[in-house]
Amino acid sequence: MSDYVTKINQNKKEAVSAIKDSFSEVKDFIFTDYRGLSVDQITTLRAKLREVHAEYHVVKNNYAKIAFKDLEYPLVDEYLVGPTAIALARDESGPVAKALMELTKDWPLQVKGGIINGSVFDAVQVDAYSKLPGRLELLASLMGTMNAPLQNFVYALNGVTTKLVRTVQAVADQKAQG
Repeated sequence: MSDYVTKINQNKKEAVSAIKDSFSEVKDFIFTDYRGLSVDQITTLRAKLREVHAEYHVVKNNYAKIAFKDLEYPLVDEYLVGPTAIALARDESGPVAKALMELTKDWPLQVKGGIINGSVFDAVQVDAYSKLPGRLELLASLMGTMNAPLQNFVYALNGVTTKLVRTVQAVADQKAQG
């Protein structure tokens, strides 16, 4: 008996390779079901995601599964079922999740789950993640907290000098009157 050999189509290999190339440049992915969206809505969605440095691609599930496996990402086969589009977060993923979750309120877009910082998130976790403050907001809050003691010290010093100037002025006014 001869051995069974699977013949791999070159076009499929190139398609998987292209997906792997685009996935290798990204660390966070959010999987969505895009059924029911019009062309205009998808165009608007892509424009909103570009504003937060992300891309939105419709992918063939089997190709994406192979690409994720080859790139050694966690197993996400449960999210790669049915019509799937993936938001690729090139920068921070919080604003991407926030933009997608805002659109799910008005459109028939459904978030399935995602890979964020190497961990698999389900739809509920992606929703919770979208409500967290972003990196820049956290840094601004930290800087405000760090500046508060210094600002209070400056205000205290300013108060002492102001009080001294007022006292000296009052003494000068009393001597001018008397």
